[in-house]
Amino acid sequence: MVEELWNGIRMLQPERGFRLGTDSVLLAEFLTLPPKARVADLGAGCGTLGLLLSARSGDCHVTGVELREDACRLALKNLRMNALEARLCVQQGDVRKIGSLFPAGSFDCVISNPPYFPLGSGKCSQSAAIERTELCLTLGELCSAAAWLLPSGGRFALVHRPERLCDIICALRANGMEPKRLRFVRHTAASPVCLVLIEARRGGRPGLSYEPDFIEFHPDGTETEVYRAAYHRKGAGA
Repeated sequence: MVEELWNGIRMLQPERGFRLGTDSVLLAEFLTLPPKARVADLGAGCGTLGLLLSARSGDCHVTGVELREDACRLALKNLRMNALEARLCVQQGDVRKIGSLFPAGSFDCVISNPPYFPLGSGKCSQSAAIERTELCLTLGELCSAAAWLLPSGGRFALVHRPERLCDIICALRANGMEPKRLRFVRHTAASPVCLVLIEARRGGRPGLSYEPDFIEFHPDGTETEVYRAAYHRKGAGA
């Protein structure tokens, strides 16, 4: 199945497993992206975040790191389908061994939509466990890898579940990254928080900025303006 994104970018999605979701769309928009940014996508899957960042910016360079061979193959198809070989690449590898893949401080930004659930959170197949649980990558290991890849001042953005917020902040600080921006996502204004977007800086000073909640739908179920803008729906405001 081919998903039409925006700005001419298209994406092949797996028949099974995770597909394009709000978490990836909002994360790609949330990351502070400097000009000509070198971005590492940890746990890249089929290359979703790299494609979304390419649709957002015409001069960023994204390198995806993905453990699963089948996902890497699909990511390669996606970048070739969009003729993005000069700006996107994917490398099969284990994020836990990031020091063997790249020199320290190789990227300006790191982005990740990681597995949300600790081991033991529920029963699932082996393939689903890699995507959904911390079977092959814990939150602490992810933050350690991001810290390795970033120079002082580099930015790391991720999306996660709200119940893991304390774990996230502790893991970031344990690896020398200071949370700087935080945004909650809710289905409606009256709904509980369903996602957390957080951006940290390597070696940053304490000081956390809370951004307005991202509300997806009005009480009647229609899409909000910010939701339509995130998906580049026709008629959405700038």
